Amino acid sequence: MVRRDRKETAMGQLDQRNGWSRRLAPSLEEIEALALEAYAQLPAEFRALSGEIRFHVADFPTDDVVEEMSLESPFDILGLFEGRPIGALDTPQTGEFPNRILLYRRPILDYWAEHEESLGTLVAHVLIHEIGHHFGLSDADMEALEDQTD
Repeated sequence: MVRRDRKETAMGQLDQRNGWSRRLAPSLEEIEALALEAYAQLPAEFRALSGEIRFHVADFPTDDVVEEMSLESPFDILGLFEGRPIGALDTPQTGEFPNRILLYRRPILDYWAEHEESLGTLVAHVLIHEIGHHFGLSDADMEALEDQTD
């Protein structure tokens, strides 16, 4: 029989209320739910201006996206806007799909693991960034806007 002192026993009984030992990484559906929740919390006027936009969550970007964007790794992108910015939608083109925002689960989870912010906050940030592209803003435009709000 192995004798345990109080310190060992206390360490063996760490706070398990959050149940991390049984939790799995958030699924595609759970990331989508976080994105929809973040979108629902945006001002109604902003959502109305967004028009028809769809959200999709995938584990990673496609190989085509990685190649087109010259990414070193599929972990180098958290989200992507596909389509034409709202200002360019006056003349629809034949066979054109609705604008969509893709969120990439695995890169988002990797980023989340390395930074000090909640998963919900991170998903909301990526979603809002991609909606910025939907409105025709560049990355530089959005960085300038973020700097003004900091």
